[in-house]
Amino acid sequence: MAKKRKRSSDATAAAAVEKPDDSAPERPARTLFGFKGKPDSAVEPASKDGAAAGAPFRNKEKVLVTCSRRIIYRYRHLMQNVVSLLPHAKKDSKVESKQSKGGQLNELVELRSCSSCLFFECRKQKDLYLWMVKSPTGPSVKFLVNAVHTMEELKLTGNHLKGSRPLLTFSSNFDQQPHWKLLKGMITQIFATPKDHRKAKPFHDHVFVFSIVDDHIWFRNYQISVPHNEIDKVDKGGLDKMTLVEVGPRFCLNPIKIFGGSFGGPTLYENPFYVSPNQIRALEKRKKAGKYAHKVKAKVRRREHERVNHLEPDEFADIWKGED
Repeated sequence: MAKKRKRSSDATAAAAVEKPDDSAPERPARTLFGFKGKPDSAVEPASKDGAAAGAPFRNKEKVLVTCSRRIIYRYRHLMQNVVSLLPHAKKDSKVESKQSKGGQLNELVELRSCSSCLFFECRKQKDLYLWMVKSPTGPSVKFLVNAVHTMEELKLTGNHLKGSRPLLTFSSNFDQQPHWKLLKGMITQIFATPKDHRKAKPFHDHVFVFSIVDDHIWFRNYQISVPHNEIDKVDKGGLDKMTLVEVGPRFCLNPIKIFGGSFGGPTLYENPFYVSPNQIRALEKRKKAGKYAHKVKAKVRRREHERVNHLEPDEFADIWKGED
């Protein structure tokens, strides 16, 4: 038999040295929101500076929309219209309208993983109040809702895609005073649909218009209509021919108070021109009562006048009595 060949020490040393890996680095797994792990080239500059690169901001705004008990059908339809316009909104069961509703609503907002709340509070089955709240730290705003017109009532010709992202436009009055700036920021955060929300569609085909007239915020919803053929695409030159077609709903917000906390807290602003609906109804009753009192006084004056000024007897009063 042949003898086995002994390995030399040089051969063992050469085998011990590993060859450098010239292959490309493995690509990280990709998701809908980017890569799970960053490549080494992206990590090296951050490590040189001594600070880790922060994660990109992602808007996770969610709005809880609910109402109080004993709400009338007109205001309930308005709430449903608002929910249909906000794909990032969540509905919940009705809440009893009491002084302690703030704690219950804050707990509901936390349980539903929301950061904002729209609470429609109906009183006396006549007056509608809207609470616009940032939970849990605040601020919060209380509005009186007037001039309510729902989509079913208006029956307008506008129609836009459900779940699409709206464009928000504000009148120039929002930049004049601090409380209007605060309201503009809250409305932007609540009514603007997050970009990466799972129910939102990546289209901008309607506009939310917020205008200040007579210290009231008027809301309108318009569809962006572009005239073009079904086959041809829209040219850039044809964008000047865009028109706005109203969709609805319509409502008017009269700000009452701005609080520093969620559903309460220190008062940051109070509207000096606000008159409650109870006072308005009381004034109307006083006017009607004044009319009735004026009629009663007129009757008393008439009786007094007849008592003082007697009528002379008519000489022809009994002229036809003998002929019967």
